[in-house]
Amino acid sequence: MAEGLRFGSIGKGAVHTCVDMQGLFRGDSPWAMPWFERVLPNIHLLVERDPHATIFTRFVPARNLDEVGGTWLRYYHRWEGLTLEHVDPSKVDIVPELKRYAPPAAIVDKSVYSPWFASTLSTLLKTRGIDTVLVSGGETDVCVLSTVLGAVDFGFRVIVVHDAVCSSSDAAHDAMQLFYGQRLSQQVETASTEEVLDSWVVRR
Repeated sequence: MAEGLRFGSIGKGAVHTCVDMQGLFRGDSPWAMPWFERVLPNIHLLVERDPHATIFTRFVPARNLDEVGGTWLRYYHRWEGLTLEHVDPSKVDIVPELKRYAPPAAIVDKSVYSPWFASTLSTLLKTRGIDTVLVSGGETDVCVLSTVLGAVDFGFRVIVVHDAVCSSSDAAHDAMQLFYGQRLSQQVETASTEEVLDSWVVRR
């Protein structure tokens, strides 16, 4: 498996996209990721390096079953307790340890796994002249995966920070790390938080 920053240092055209680090995926939530707390310090280091170059994505559930159709209706039948009519609104927000950086960090809301669908993310990155997307957050095999594949489709250099992503499934997380580093090796790099911070030249 290919690892490391094989295509050079990280320049000033990079943005850190932190995926769905929300109360919905923490603690005793049905959607909780057990490694949430373990990767949070590394994510914090990435955000702290340059909050202006950070974009938080936020998964916003459907308000109720009447708002969804197709397989999303089956999904929310299973998780109706996490629709906006039932869930604590604070759980939808970015966790406080990271939310304090926004602003200057930006927040992009989405109602599906991908932040590229019906959102402002691609326009925001183009406006900023971004060429590289650093990815952290969760889940490695769901919303992080959708973020990575969309960034690849748009032609961005993509770097998955492998010790700053997590999942509710260890097996799926491990499989995705292999997928990013092997199957997508010409378009995706995987690197540690330390390696990214040592290489990243910020705009300040």
